Amino acid sequence: MADLPKERLDGSHAFEITGVDFCGPFFYKPEARNKAPIKCYVCVLICFATKAVHLELIKDLSTVSFLHGLKRFICTKRKPRQIWSDNATNFVGARNELVELRRLFLSDDHQKAVLDFCLVESIDWHFIPPRSPHFGGLWEAAVKTAKYHFYRAIANSVLGFDELRTLLCHITAVTKQFKTFSSHFRESCRS
Repeated sequence: MADLPKERLDGSHAFEITGVDFCGPFFYKPEARNKAPIKCYVCVLICFATKAVHLELIKDLSTVSFLHGLKRFICTKRKPRQIWSDNATNFVGARNELVELRRLFLSDDHQKAVLDFCLVESIDWHFIPPRSPHFGGLWEAAVKTAKYHFYRAIANSVLGFDELRTLLCHITAVTKQFKTFSSHFRESCRS
């Protein structure tokens, strides 16, 4: 078995280096009555250092929806220094939009208007090799855990969008408590 990447071994703050993936589709009830359930997805963000998981409910797989979910993540947790993902088109599109935005900020006209910290706070984005999901085992395991708790909680029920978002908050809390419990358990076994 190969060595872990250095990003997993170097000490860093929580969510400073983050893996991201999507799971789904899941379905939610629309606001209007007698309408068919609508697809939505869960964006799974996992910390490389602590394995803490953050779940965001996303309405579709577009780049714009992903960027909105990433902004919500940054507002509630922190801005990651690095993001690792597979080569899904929405991730590639998001990276390209961020690169283009950075190019705009680096132009002479906008440099005067934009504060220096906007330039410094660029996110370094890494992709695993194409068609090699085993390189993303960390976030694939988080997807599996999220799906397990999700299906265990609602089975075949169809909830509203806000109810799904609340459920994801509960699942995030459960996985955080489980990770804390398992790390305390491992430490007590060592002593």
